[in-house]
Amino acid sequence: MTTGAAVRQPGIVDAHHHLWVRARHPQPWIDTHTMAAIDDDFTPVDLGPATRVAGVTQTVVVQSVAARSETPELLGIAADDPLIAGVVGWVDLTAGDVVERLERLRAARGGERLVGIRHLVQSEPDPAYLDRPEVRRGIAAVGAAGLAFDLLVRQHQLPAATRLVRDLPQVRFVLNHLGKPSLGSGDLGDWPRDLRALAAEPNTTAKLSGLVTEVSGSSWTVADLRPAVEHALDVFGPGRLMFGSDWPVCLLATSYTRWVRVLGDLLDPLTDDERAAIWRQTASREYRLAAS
Repeated sequence: MTTGAAVRQPGIVDAHHHLWVRARHPQPWIDTHTMAAIDDDFTPVDLGPATRVAGVTQTVVVQSVAARSETPELLGIAADDPLIAGVVGWVDLTAGDVVERLERLRAARGGERLVGIRHLVQSEPDPAYLDRPEVRRGIAAVGAAGLAFDLLVRQHQLPAATRLVRDLPQVRFVLNHLGKPSLGSGDLGDWPRDLRALAAEPNTTAKLSGLVTEVSGSSWTVADLRPAVEHALDVFGPGRLMFGSDWPVCLLATSYTRWVRVLGDLLDPLTDDERAAIWRQTASREYRLAAS
């Protein structure tokens, strides 16, 4: 890393990455042919070198499978690794004992680093999933526990996400990957309008993450990413955006350090305070991370 605004930002917080060992937690979504770059195990030993080069001093690891055993394992990893300041885990939102499950996670080793919950809504076939009363009760319980709820939705699910966010103003919501816009196609469809509607709700923030893997085709350019980043800056403002690497998924399209460098270039027109919000302050605030 020799260029880009990111090199002037000390103490970057990476608000979105994953870890997995497939013998313990299989990743059935990985296609061994088209996703060969991530058809492997990824541990803190692998993460450390990339974060050091990029100037990252804290991270938030995010669940990747809907398995009860994954979150306690991630909490245990975080307890042993000072780099990992937070864990966004998983619980079955439709279970009748969501409150008790969250309490058990917090009582587990490393439980003090539980900062949020996520469900793989993007994979739900029911377009009304986020409107289900039992799902909403579960998400409300997450908010009542003082945790953020990460929204992993696809572009067409943004209106449902907006209804949810509007109806649960007491919950802090963090949109992953800007709602996965169809980049590089030349046609973002309703995504700009739908993202603006979601951003109008004050209890939402969003991650500048996972964009390079949403570009159509086998390659991407900065020009492919610029419309999404600029629109996010317009509707959310820098104070409600945060950086995420989406490592190791980003390796399908780029390296960790290249994504940091490219995002730094895209954010270069901002003021120092605005960049500081995106690189660390928003994530620290929304996930209530302990100071590094």
